[in-house]
This record gives sequence, structure tokens and C-alpha cells, in this order.
Amino acid sequence: MTQQAGSLPDEMLVVEISAPGGPEALRLTRRKVPRPGYGEILIRLAYAGVNRPDVLQRAGAYAPPRGASPIPGLEGAGEVVAVGPGVQRWQPGDRVCALLPGGGYGEYAVCRAEHALPVPEGMDLREAACLPETFFTVWSNVFMRAGLRAGERFLVHGGSSGIGTTAIQLARVLGARVFATAGSARKCRICTELGAEQAINYRKEDFVAALRAEGGADVILDMVGGNYIKRNLKALAEDGRLVQIAFLEGPRAEINFAPLMMRRLTITGSTLRPQSDLTKARIAEALRAQVWPLLEKRRIAPLIDSEFPLESAARAHERMEAGEHVGKIVLKTG
Repeated sequence: MTQQAGSLPDEMLVVEISAPGGPEALRLTRRKVPRPGYGEILIRLAYAGVNRPDVLQRAGAYAPPRGASPIPGLEGAGEVVAVGPGVQRWQPGDRVCALLPGGGYGEYAVCRAEHALPVPEGMDLREAACLPETFFTVWSNVFMRAGLRAGERFLVHGGSSGIGTTAIQLARVLGARVFATAGSARKCRICTELGAEQAINYRKEDFVAALRAEGGADVILDMVGGNYIKRNLKALAEDGRLVQIAFLEGPRAEINFAPLMMRRLTITGSTLRPQSDLTKARIAEALRAQVWPLLEKRRIAPLIDSEFPLESAARAHERMEAGEHVGKIVLKTG
């Protein structure tokens, strides 16, 4: 039986994609408030994170998985207002942040109960909305997939992005030596303030030479692709692991595989949204056990660049595409 906190409205404000295109394709409209099904919860969102996949979806380059909401938005934070049959972990009134299959650009969103996490103690909903997409991505790729260990050398490209600022902090607090690339002196300074021992301005410096001078990277997290792929392989130490999570400069590269064999290199990667509900639930449990205590002690924290009201989602996308942001961009949805 569904449990809910009082009566729910029939409609809500959302931002939809009117047609594939630029930021002007985002349009404020009204939709029916969804109802949670078996194993699902309904969240009245206060804030939603803005992420690169939202921009790709708006442009028509990243279709939502089958059955997911066509409304963009892959993370948010707010209050549980209804729980579907079979849900025992949550009840109306709980404050949560959640990885969403879509629908974050709205006043209400539905998600699997096991994909929600409690708002860390002492953290507000604005900060909490910045956690799920980036922390799920970084933890699953850098630590679960690539197996980064204390003492290893870790390079993250785009160190001033939401993913980058999260990866720097997590890797540092868990004992890795952290290196980052960024595109300006200001962004490099922020990377070092967050814990990178060296920030490399990719417009002026060669990250391959910088990492090789240190013995090579044991793990590289890359979202650039293109000509970075070959350069990343050169920057790896023996037994190094390259983790690919996006391709801002394209997914194709010509690679000589002989060095992979001789130096025992690994190329891996993943995208988060299409993975199974069970896989996402396992990532959530790992985060709850190993990362949430760090957030509650403020040993790590999301870095917020800017906030926009829901009706200004197009401006938020313009901010992201301009490439000047540092950390996370959020929408105030409630």
C-alpha cells in the first residue's frame, strides 16, 4: 500500500526539452505529479543538480533509457512525500538525496528506494542535491572499477568540474597522490586547494611529461577522449588503469596495443544511467558505508559554482557549456 504525507497536487512545474537543440529548447511547463510504484519513492525536490548528460540529452545525443522520464535531471534532494508498496527503508518526511533515472528538473520526482541516500548530517538540501550523480560516478569508476589504492598516483582531467572536484577530494582523503588538469590558473589553484599536489594547466603544460616525471599515473579518470586517449596511455605507469567516462572530444583514437601488453595496462570505463537497478543499489550501499561518514565529518564536501531558479534552466545550461564553472551547478526546484 502506498503511504503519503497528506494529499498531493495533481500537477507540478517541470522543465521539458521541447525539441533537440540549444539551451532555448528547455521550456517550463506543467506535468502530472508521478505516483510511486512498487519499490519506489516520490520526492518533493528542493534542488536538482545540473550535469553534462543533461546537456547531451537536450542536444539529442543522450536518449533516456526505456521507461525513464523524458524530463532531464539525474539527481536531486528533498523530502519523501510518498512511498510505494514494498518500501521499508523510507517513510514520508525523510530527507533524502537520490540518483534519478530522469525527472530532476521538476518539483517532484520518482526513483527506486534503494537509489536514495539520507542527507548527510549537518548538510543542507542544496549541497545534498550535488552528491548523487558525481559521487556514484567517481566511486564506481575510480574505486570499484579501477581499484585506486592509498599511495597510488591518480590523475583526473577536468579537475575543476563537478566530477573533478569530487574525485580530487575523495582520492586525497583516501590516501592517493592526486594530480589534476584544468584550463586556467584560477582553476588550477582551486584544484590544489582541494587536495591535488599538482595542477597542470593543459593550455600551457604537458600532462604526460608532468606525470612521467613522477613515475606515471596508476589511475587516470578521463572525460575528454579524442587525442587524450593516446596521451593518457603514455602517462600511465606500468599496470596503470585508464577509466573513460565521457568523450568531450570524441570517442575515436588510433592506438598501438603493443604497449598495453608490454606494460600491462588496462582501459575500462562506464556510463552510469543505463546500468541496472541492482548495480546502482550496490554503489549506493558502498557510498553509505564508506563515503557518507566523510561527508558528515566535513572531510569532503561538494563545491557549488552557481544556483539558478527552475525557470532559468536554460541559463544553467549556458553556464555549463561556457566551461567557466567550477564545481556544481544547481537548480532550485522547490
